[in-house]
Amino acid sequence: MTRILFSISIILLISSCSDRSPALVFMPDMYYSVPYEPYQKANFGYPHYADGTSVGVFSDNHDMSALTPVEGTVPHSKSGILPYTLPNTTEGYNASLGVASPLDTINREKSLARGQKLYGQTCIACHGVNGDGQGPIVQSGAYLGVPNYKDRAITVGSVYHVIMHGRNAMGSYASHLNEEDRWMVAEYVMSLKNQ
Repeated sequence: MTRILFSISIILLISSCSDRSPALVFMPDMYYSVPYEPYQKANFGYPHYADGTSVGVFSDNHDMSALTPVEGTVPHSKSGILPYTLPNTTEGYNASLGVASPLDTINREKSLARGQKLYGQTCIACHGVNGDGQGPIVQSGAYLGVPNYKDRAITVGSVYHVIMHGRNAMGSYASHLNEEDRWMVAEYVMSLKNQ
């Protein structure tokens, strides 16, 4: 009896190790997903494959498998700051006067120290050490008309707006500073104004 049980268990063990594939696969695209490369041409023709067909959802995007985000989604930066959406218009600038800084006030000293460093790297040449508009470029006579922060009705939001979009003769510095750094510089500019 022991031999029979042992033989049956060996037979079951050997038969369970075969490389049989399942006889029926329900919803094969759920078992074997199609890997999409972000910018590959999507021409695999789901659900009916034929050469030259395209997938409807991809055809709106030149048959590339990179899709646009769903309407209403909001991208965030690594720091969690929402994107700045005010337009580069006079109305956008006027609206920016009421925008508050999204930075955490707990780390205010750290933010101001970083803002001071970035101000020294990007702004000091024109705006000067004290924000009086007397930077080395202005003092050399190469450029005139840089305003003194104390003479302007500015807020942290309007300073951010000018850094983001530029204003009058000043160009945009959005490519030089990320979202969080722009807010840090704006807060440092306000600390210069309030000295």
